[in-house]
Amino acid sequence: MVTGLISKSQAVKRTAFFIFILGALASIAAMTTGEGAEEIVENISGTTESYIQTHEETAEIFALLSYILGGISLIGLWASLKQKTFTNIVAIATLVFTFIVLFFGKQTGTSGGAIRHTEIRSGYTVPANENGNTENDRDD
Repeated sequence: MVTGLISKSQAVKRTAFFIFILGALASIAAMTTGEGAEEIVENISGTTESYIQTHEETAEIFALLSYILGGISLIGLWASLKQKTFTNIVAIATLVFTFIVLFFGKQTGTSGGAIRHTEIRSGYTVPANENGNTENDRDD
């Protein structure tokens, strides 16, 4: 979308709108498979319900925002195809909203990773090995 706005290329803007629409459709697929994945992960040792719940909540927000972005992109694609005068305004609004969606996408990915990857959890400390050194300490 940035490239389309800078180059004033309607084709590039339309492509960006289309990609955002596909992203919204992919969010539908991700949300429909989430419950099944939760049932599997709950049975894996080392997982806690609080991390799963946090991920579920952020995923719901991310999905909702993705759906809204897809809707705005549908309007933008329609406006571009019909050569409406407000196409650039919709494109700029879409770009700004995209950064919000990207932020929540990052939050969702990180919260999902924290379920199984203890090293990315807040408050994580590097465990000491049998010599009493942490993994980051090196004896040269």
